[in-house]
Formats: sequence, C-alpha cells, structure tokens
Amino acid sequence: MVLPLLTRLVLTVALVAGVVACHGARSPELRVIGVHEAPRHEVVFVQVTNPAKRPMHLTKLEYVFAAGRAKISEGEVALEREVPAGAAIVVEVPFDSSSAELPMTLQGKLTTELDQIVRIFRVSAAIAPRATP
Repeated sequence: MVLPLLTRLVLTVALVAGVVACHGARSPELRVIGVHEAPRHEVVFVQVTNPAKRPMHLTKLEYVFAAGRAKISEGEVALEREVPAGAAIVVEVPFDSSSAELPMTLQGKLTTELDQIVRIFRVSAAIAPRATP
C-alpha cells in the first residue's frame, strides 16, 4: 500500500519538475551581425544569445532565408557549441543566393540542450539589404 503511494508521489514530483524545467527557459535570441561575400556563396554571421542562467549547448540550426513570402535558401548547420549563461556566440550560416539586395529574414529552429533536456526553439532575425556600391 505504501509502495504505490510512494511511486505516485515520485512520478508526480518528476512530472512537475519536468514541466517547470521546460517552462522556465527563455528562447535564445538571434541577431544577424554581418554578411561575407565569397566567390561560391555568402556567409551570414549570426549572434546567438543565451538568456538562461545556465550554460546552453547548441547542437543544430535548421534555417530558411526568405524575402517576403518567397523562400530564397534553406539548410541545416550542425553545431557543437557551448554558450555560457547570459553570453553570446557567433555562428556562421551559409547562404547560397544572389538575392542579398533584398530585405530578408532568417527563420528556423535552434536545437539546444539545457540541463540535459533537449529543447527546440523557433528563432528569427532580420537581414538588412546589402548596400549597393
């Protein structure tokens, strides 16, 4: 009789702890900080900020570059980066298109690990059009 009650109590505490852990994390923030032109493709430098009070491990960024409703380019970048609490890092995202003259957005899903829990955050950032010479 005591064992089933104890089992239910442990499961309830584990469930509540899981909900609190998932609910307490704020989404990482993305900000485009530059575009580098290369002969074959461009690279967009994206700053990823960790707003959490604990380190966050980045594992993957799935992304889409879009101008208005038109999809310009898409892909996935494998990451193995640690972002300290409250800190920011720069991630290079390849961009294969000649449409950098248009205002665009980078939208995607950032896969992270925070306190040994895998989290997927929806992220987005605006890209200013490239200045013409």
